[in-house]
Amino acid sequence: MLYPDAQSWRDAPRKSVLFFGMSGLGKTHISKLLVQGGGWFHYSIDYRIGTHGMYPHIKDNLIAHAMKEPFLAGLLRADAIYLEPNVHDDDLSAVSAYLGKPGDPAKGGLPMAEYTRRQAQFRTAEEAALKETTHFRDRARDLYGYPHFICDTGGSICEWIDPANNRDPLLEYLADHCLLIWLKGDDAHTQELVRRFDRAPKPMAYQPEFLARVWGQYLSENKCVEEDVDPDTFIRWTYAQALAHRQPRYAAMARHGVTITANESKNIKDAQDFEDLIAAKL
Repeated sequence: MLYPDAQSWRDAPRKSVLFFGMSGLGKTHISKLLVQGGGWFHYSIDYRIGTHGMYPHIKDNLIAHAMKEPFLAGLLRADAIYLEPNVHDDDLSAVSAYLGKPGDPAKGGLPMAEYTRRQAQFRTAEEAALKETTHFRDRARDLYGYPHFICDTGGSICEWIDPANNRDPLLEYLADHCLLIWLKGDDAHTQELVRRFDRAPKPMAYQPEFLARVWGQYLSENKCVEEDVDPDTFIRWTYAQALAHRQPRYAAMARHGVTITANESKNIKDAQDFEDLIAAKL
């Protein structure tokens, strides 16, 4: 590990950490607490994806929809208006809306072929954003004088990494430059995430093999074809399986770093609390 023991962590003049785990367990919240204390730079993978990797795809999709309306089409051709997605680090609606959900077009669903194409675009964007970690770490230090760095990853990081492979290139790169920190929830947190998702189902990114398996299983169990699938019903049904699918992958990644529970993270009020907790874990 980058910091093999508590003393090396405490003595490090420049600390670099990477948070990973399911969305909704507090990775961004802790990141912002550290930033508020000063000295820490927050690199949001989700924000980078939305403002860079996925940005042209989202913008083209907006234009394609607008071109179906003659009034807007005329203005766009005349260069009288422009359309831009607006992405915030705490609101990724533009990205989620573009990723979409598979199923019945009348209910807002996408054909599976188009859905998987967009999933592949997202994977490319997320991998690229992760590989820019050292660029943004060095930029934050050299330009702005931030000694410490946080890479705040999305929940889908474990979909693109082979955590069982100690020589996985992306995992090896990230572990070489950041202390990997798994923010781990318990059964109660999982149940709350499922309830939250059930109230407002959102698009997600999935490992291709996992998506193909659950899609085939859903069609078989419900004896339906693609056009009959209710998009929200499918992704609700898939979400709990995705949590179970990701948990052992996160655990394997955590062998290269440390684990803090969501309950432990609630005691973090400032940077000192965070540094003390990580030292105890090391």
